[in-house]
Amino acid sequence: MARRKWRLRKKTVGILALAAVLAVFLAAWLRLYPLAEDLAVTRVTLQTSHLINEAIDRQIREGAVDYSNMVLLEKDDQGNVTALKTNIAEMNALKTQILDTVNREIMELDVEEIGVPLGNLLMPGLFSGRGPYLPVRVLTVRSSDAAFSNQFTQAGINQTLHQIVMTVTIEMTIVTPAGTAQVNTASQVVVAETVIVGSVPDSYLAVDAAGRNEPDTERTR
Repeated sequence: MARRKWRLRKKTVGILALAAVLAVFLAAWLRLYPLAEDLAVTRVTLQTSHLINEAIDRQIREGAVDYSNMVLLEKDDQGNVTALKTNIAEMNALKTQILDTVNREIMELDVEEIGVPLGNLLMPGLFSGRGPYLPVRVLTVRSSDAAFSNQFTQAGINQTLHQIVMTVTIEMTIVTPAGTAQVNTASQVVVAETVIVGSVPDSYLAVDAAGRNEPDTERTR
C-alpha cells in the first residue's frame, strides 16, 4: 500500500514537472512568436531584393539590356535632341523575363537562405547567425509586377543623365515557425542610362508594340 502511494506520488511529481517545463517553453515561445515572424519576413524581403538585383544585373552583363534598344533619341539637323521615344515592346520583354526569373528563383529558396537561425531568437547579441535554422519557405507568389519610370539628373554643363528605373513589386505568402505571413516587397533598380548632351525636350513619347506614339506619363524630373 505504501509502495503504491509512493509510486503514485512519484508519477504525480513527474506530471507536474513535465507540465511546468511545457509551461516555460510555451511562455518562451509566446514571447518569441512575433520576433520569429518578423525575422522571417525580414530575411525573405532581403533575399527577394537580392534576387531582383541579381536577375537584372545578369541581364545587363549578358547584353540583354541596351539603352539604344529601349530609347530612341530624335535629333534635328544641328544634332540637338528634339524627342525621346521609349520602346514599350522592348521594355515589356525585359519585364517578362525578369519576373519569370525572379518568381522561379523565389520558389527555389532553401532554408539556409531564408531560415531563421535559432541564435537570432534566443541571444542575438552573442549567437546571431548561429544554431540550427528554423524552417521558413515561400508557400506561393501571389502577385508580381514591374513598372518603369524615368529620372533626369543634371550631369554637368549642358548635360543630363537619363536613367530608366525598374520598380519590381512582389507579394508572397511564406510559412514560418510561427505560422503563415504575408510579405510585400519592392525594389528599384536602374536598368539603363545615358548622358544626353544639350537640353532635354519636353516631348517624351512611349512607342508601343504597334509603333504608335503616346505621351509617357511616367516621366519624372
